[in-house]
Amino acid sequence: MAEDRTDFFQRVWDVVADIPHGKVTTYGHIAQHLGAKRSARVVGWAMKAAASTNLPCHRVVNRRGALSGRLHFATPTVMEERLRSEGVAFNEEGEVILDDHLWIPSEG
Repeated sequence: MAEDRTDFFQRVWDVVADIPHGKVTTYGHIAQHLGAKRSARVVGWAMKAAASTNLPCHRVVNRRGALSGRLHFATPTVMEERLRSEGVAFNEEGEVILDDHLWIPSEG
């Protein structure tokens, strides 16, 4: 089981590495792209495991565009700061405007 998880995490990280500058994707879109539609939570675990790496983990948000992974960064504002520096816009609720910034892995 641990070997399967390691392989899945690596596949998640490969997708995250491809997220374009100024775009975000969701845990669910990554899971669906990997053929594991119901594994969004496991994608979150992979993001937590990679938060201190050079992967653009800040570009993965929840299905509403909320920054649910922000607590795994050096400070709770780092994720938003990085996204804003890439030109990502937020609505009044502090969520990414997905209509403008969503990248869906299967659509390249």
